[in-house]
Amino acid sequence: MDLGRLRLKNGFWLAPMAGITNGPFRLLCARGGAGLVATEMVSADSLRYGNRKSMRMLDIAPGERPAAIQLFGSDPQAMALAAKLAEEAGADVVDINAGCPVKKVLKAGAGSALMKRPALLADITAAVVGAVKVPVTVKTRVGLKAGAVLGPELARIAEGEGAAAVVLHGRYAEAFHTGPVDLEAVAATAAAVKIPVIGNGGVKDAATAGAMLAAGCAGAAIGRAAVGNPFVFAEIEAGLSGRPVKERGPEDAIKLFLEFLELNCGVYGPENGVVRARKLIGYCLRGLKGAAALRGAFMEKKTLNEARALLVEYLHSVRR
Repeated sequence: MDLGRLRLKNGFWLAPMAGITNGPFRLLCARGGAGLVATEMVSADSLRYGNRKSMRMLDIAPGERPAAIQLFGSDPQAMALAAKLAEEAGADVVDINAGCPVKKVLKAGAGSALMKRPALLADITAAVVGAVKVPVTVKTRVGLKAGAVLGPELARIAEGEGAAAVVLHGRYAEAFHTGPVDLEAVAATAAAVKIPVIGNGGVKDAATAGAMLAAGCAGAAIGRAAVGNPFVFAEIEAGLSGRPVKERGPEDAIKLFLEFLELNCGVYGPENGVVRARKLIGYCLRGLKGAAALRGAFMEKKTLNEARALLVEYLHSVRR
């Protein structure tokens, strides 16, 4: 699909997830068929003040492209500056977060708080679009509370200020990440604009992605379903095309996590990389025999060598 002047191989994107969509994970998802990957959301204010941790979150490896850097903030000038820094860091797309309902983000007047201030969202979108040459997208939700659909209005604002696409979470902000997706509200939003709308929320396979497409979306953004299975993008594309989907067993899961662990330690070091990998191991081992015990043992490992040895030992056991 086309996103402004950017040509993507498909419309199945990796959705940003705090603490999860770091460089190593994005690389696996790019290999797994994602048409676009996205960073964790980065604070525009932190970038304005040169925060080292935030600046490092802008790092993009060649193998994970095309990649979007997602920014959050409530000041148009700060967002414009952050967008310039993101573009200089190599972002192929700049994404504006106008949908996160987490308290920390709301206190900053950002995320889904912008859904209450459409004029400010318009100013931020215009500022970011004017600051960069790469496509700009806006991530938002169908509304704040059930029954009060805001998606069409917000999408029209994004389109009017020059955004190349809208990524729309089909759940209301009050529901966070649980409960049903309002496909009627998604369809109303997709019909309200000419730019692509990418459906998000509950997309985990060809059937759920197909429901978003049937609602008028140009593609789908996948979050939680990709954690533990970065191949979900290729599987969705295959399923929708009627091609067979490869079955993946316990050995594939362990090999995948081993690869992630190695990549993680290459970026963060042999100890910090193991600590950072703990957040994903539960997802990667879900459904495997003895997964709880293996996860508990992994939490006690402090170095790459220790963690690798544990996983290799388990791998041998599933082969027997």
